[in-house]
Amino acid sequence: MFIRNERSIKEFMQNYPIVSTLVIIHLVLWFIIDFLGLQIGLAIRDIGIGSNFLVAQGEYWRLFTPIFLHGDLMHALFNSFSLVLFGPALEQMLGKPKFLFAYFGAGLIGNIATYIFEPLLYVHLGASGAVFGLFGIYIFMVMNRKHLIDQSSAQMISTILIISLIMTFLRSNINIYAHLFGFIGGFIIAPLVLKNVRPYSPWRNQRRRYRDDDEIQFDPNRWRKKRWLPQKVRQHLIWIIIGILAVIGLLSRFF
Repeated sequence: MFIRNERSIKEFMQNYPIVSTLVIIHLVLWFIIDFLGLQIGLAIRDIGIGSNFLVAQGEYWRLFTPIFLHGDLMHALFNSFSLVLFGPALEQMLGKPKFLFAYFGAGLIGNIATYIFEPLLYVHLGASGAVFGLFGIYIFMVMNRKHLIDQSSAQMISTILIISLIMTFLRSNINIYAHLFGFIGGFIIAPLVLKNVRPYSPWRNQRRRYRDDDEIQFDPNRWRKKRWLPQKVRQHLIWIIIGILAVIGLLSRFF
């Protein structure tokens, strides 16, 4: 479920338009706000950043807009990478409307918890709560919908969740309540969005192309084309990812 078999970025974007759009929004907003420092970007940040004080003043959209914003490049890349890794399978399984509902619903629950439990002057931004909501859906599958997730994927997502939760408490400047309640929100939303869904299948994304005479085009060299990653790397991808997450978590404590 978490190993990408797409042959190009274009194919990935065609198969998973919602995930692709969210990642593009993350990076574009970071580019115009932090890299270019454009006035319009700074205005977007000021209008969208999560602020408990301003929410208390009636600016309720700030419970939603922080999901699109990030504090720096590493923050944006980390959440975008997590979304690319864990989002595609759910986007295919749930379909676009239910995926959007689950993703933003979990993020909203995490931000509401932040408003309730954090001090009035607390400010925050980031998509981490929504990403943890995806973890919540997967864990619900592991516990209650075992036919929707294979054993290796179940072990992978459980391991990554444990490491992510540990890092949540070890790293500084982390919105702990958004992470925890984003996960809880995803778990609660899961039975609503998983009803009548089919397990993830990479073959479902393969579109048959027809000639004008309705004959199916077939590329005899298709299976010989190189994948994005060598086979040995793909086989140990989970441990590579875990190592990267661990290194990032440790480095973030010193920089």
